[in-house]
Amino acid sequence: MKRKVLFLCTGNSCRSQMAEAIVNEYHGKLWEAHSAGTKPAGHVHPMTLKTLAEIGGHHQGRSKGVDEFQGVDFDLIITVCDDAAKDCPVWLGKGKRVHLGFPDPAAALGSNEEIYDIFCQVRDEIFVKVPALLKQHED
Repeated sequence: MKRKVLFLCTGNSCRSQMAEAIVNEYHGKLWEAHSAGTKPAGHVHPMTLKTLAEIGGHHQGRSKGVDEFQGVDFDLIITVCDDAAKDCPVWLGKGKRVHLGFPDPAAALGSNEEIYDIFCQVRDEIFVKVPALLKQHED
């Protein structure tokens, strides 16, 4: 049976969306991933979609709030915002909570190329660190 993971952040437009898509695309045999935000942006950032497509990831999510998952049990809840204590909620549902912070690419400044490079760096970090963390929680 698949284990369930929820990625939490603030806007649910970049980091948590990347993590959800990467897990479902590359680790979907063992894990079912979802994502949500405390203050959902209402959209997935276009550079998030572009960076995922670049590695063959098929994004199927949308920006959503944590309240959509009330009453849903997860095996693991991973906060991906660095300011988790302030911006991400205390998860009151079932599941072990772990923090794995990544910089917010939506807050990046510079030219479009420089900002896109930051999106790619964050995606690449997520691609390596999230599966390693999930592996630690496969019983």
